[in-house]
Amino acid sequence: MREKKLMKDTLSIKTSYVLPPDTNHHGTLFGGKLMAYIDDIASIAATKLARKPVVTASTDSVDFLKPIRVGDAVTLEAMVSYTGTTSMEVFVKVLSENLMTGEQEVAAISFLTFVALNESGKPIAIPEVVPEAEDEKWLNETAVNRAGHRKARKQYSKELAEFFSSPGK
Repeated sequence: MREKKLMKDTLSIKTSYVLPPDTNHHGTLFGGKLMAYIDDIASIAATKLARKPVVTASTDSVDFLKPIRVGDAVTLEAMVSYTGTTSMEVFVKVLSENLMTGEQEVAAISFLTFVALNESGKPIAIPEVVPEAEDEKWLNETAVNRAGHRKARKQYSKELAEFFSSPGK
């Protein structure tokens, strides 16, 4: 029987100060810097589930919703939201906080897919994630729909790669 782990046991949180070198000419956090933060915290959540080395299989989406300004704190909360046999979906919520006023906003949402690997670098079976809270149940139940979109997008990416691998492209 497959091992089970609670979603909440994969929760990983990281807070950083947004400093001038982290920002663009608009005084907002570089998107690439935020994406690196997202991948980092998501890999920690994935490793907490698998307790094995993990690799990012895809960044399924990153939706930038609000700017994160210099002087703000940026907090990322990640948890494994769904598991297949060897892959897992990780949800990341990004909050910005104006440290002078205490106002917080959801600044970005992201979903990533990770795969756990054995000593030979091959995908291995992972525990099943079990939701308890209502928000966890919603994330888990809606994951099947996201997985369908993910598979269709991956197929399209393969077709694009084949097209652009052709001579003269």
